[in-house]
Amino acid sequence: MNTPQPDATPTPQTAHDVSELRAVAERVAAAAADLVRDMARQAVEVADTKSSQVDVVTEVDRASEALVRRLLAETRPDDAVLGEEEGASAGVSGVRWVVDPVDGTVNLLYGIDEYAVSLAAEVDGEPLAAAVVHVGTGTVYSAGRGQGATKDGRPLQVRPATTVAQSLVLTGFGYRSEVRAHQGACVARLLPLVRDIRRMGSCALDLCHVAEGIADAYVEDGPQPWDYAAGRLVLTEAGGRFEILAGPLGRQLDGWNERSVLVAAPAHTWDAFASTLRECGFVD
Repeated sequence: MNTPQPDATPTPQTAHDVSELRAVAERVAAAAADLVRDMARQAVEVADTKSSQVDVVTEVDRASEALVRRLLAETRPDDAVLGEEEGASAGVSGVRWVVDPVDGTVNLLYGIDEYAVSLAAEVDGEPLAAAVVHVGTGTVYSAGRGQGATKDGRPLQVRPATTVAQSLVLTGFGYRSEVRAHQGACVARLLPLVRDIRRMGSCALDLCHVAEGIADAYVEDGPQPWDYAAGRLVLTEAGGRFEILAGPLGRQLDGWNERSVLVAAPAHTWDAFASTLRECGFVD
C-alpha cells in the first residue's frame, strides 16, 4: 500500500529563492546609493512637493528610482514594482519590489548625512529580502526571511531587554500640520517616561538602528510602505517585533489609514513599549 505523502506544493513565499532576491536587493540598492552619493556632491534643489510644501522631491529621488527600476527590469523583468516617486507597475511573478529611492530627502536637501536607499522584495505583502544602504557611509543593512540580518556582512541583534524608562526611542513626524500637532503632543507625553527621544529623519535607517542595537524602540504615525518595507525585515530578522497599530488619527482625519502607527522594538520589550504608547495617546 502506498503511504500518502505530505503536500510538497510550495507556498507563494517559499516558491522564491530568498538568497537570490537578497543578492539582487543588495546589488541594486548599492548601485542607487552610489548614484545618490555622486549627485549629492552637487547642489541639490527641490524639484516638486507632494502632500504639503514641506514634503519635497528632488531630481536625486527621481534619478535613483529610475535606476532601480531599470536594474530590476534587466534582472527580474517579471516582477512588479512599487516606488515612492513613480507608483506601481504590474508583474506576473508574484514578487513585488518596494523602493524608496531616497529615504530622508529633507536630510539630503540640507546636507545632513542620514538618508538611505531602501529596497525590499515581498510576496503577498510579506517581505522576503531587503537591503537598506546608508548613502553617506555605504553601509549595507541586509536581511532575508529566515536568514537573519546583517550590517556589512556582520550579524545584527537587537539590544537586550530593558525597561521603557531606560529606552532610547526614535521617532519621526509627518508633513501635514494637523498630523504634526498630534505627533508632537504624543511625543511630549512620552518624553518624561523614557531615557530620551531622537528624531533622525529616515524611517528605514531608524528601523535598522533598532535592529543593530543603537536604539531601543521606534514609533511613528503615518509612514508609507516604501518607508518601512526593507527596514521591517532587517528589524524582525534581528530579533525585533514590528506592527502597525490603530491610532486616533485614523478616526479623526479623512483619508488617514485606520492602522497607521508603526511600532518597533525588540520582541521581548515590545508589549511594554506599546502599552506606554497607549498611555501617551499614540495608539488606541
